Amino acid sequence: MRLKLTIEYDGTPFRGWAAQPGLPTVEGALRGALEQTFTAFENLAVAGRTDTGVHALANVASVDVSGGPAVERAAQALNTRLPDVVAVVSAQPVPDDFHARFSARSRHYRYRIFNRRTSSPFETRRSWWVSRRLDVGALNEHAALLVGEHDFRAFTPTQTRHKVFHRTVERAEWLRDGDTVYFEITADSFLRHMVRTLVGTMLELEPAALAQLLAGRARREAGTTAPPWGLYLIAVDY
Repeated sequence: MRLKLTIEYDGTPFRGWAAQPGLPTVEGALRGALEQTFTAFENLAVAGRTDTGVHALANVASVDVSGGPAVERAAQALNTRLPDVVAVVSAQPVPDDFHARFSARSRHYRYRIFNRRTSSPFETRRSWWVSRRLDVGALNEHAALLVGEHDFRAFTPTQTRHKVFHRTVERAEWLRDGDTVYFEITADSFLRHMVRTLVGTMLELEPAALAQLLAGRARREAGTTAPPWGLYLIAVDY
């Protein structure tokens, strides 16, 4: 039986999603829980291979399982075997051709900035602290340029496995809620570090410069890559 698992996690203690020998990863934690919960499992896939320190409110995994608890108890059973910083929110049966990554139509990310003159211990590893006052209206001039299909090679590391750099952005918007500023973006898929480098670039460069970068300029022309702990994968659409 193939399951669709919706997972949330605090990325702080992990070296990203992908399993790595001798290192704590979200995939490693999930694989350990699956091994203890089901007689067998295979074909584990994920919608978003998040980087070190990146969080998720609703990442999605697909996996084939046999034996173990009934579907309605699968999430609870897995959670008893997962660390406190990871939770399976739901487990649902899906058709055999469902694939967490390749069946996804779009992904939604949020970047959180704590925008106050002084830092907060409650925001540590949950957001990027920027002390200067941010102008959300001006930042939205940048965001409006992102909508549509563009070449985002300036916003991913020069050394990359990506062969295609065009991505289609459906929505990009900056929002303020008190001392917190959010950047939210939805696209068909994302390059590595793309959201974080877009955030750093929008805080540093003028909109005219950003427009030129979207034509496929070199990474060195873009801005700083924002730290990972402000980034959240918030939803995946199928």
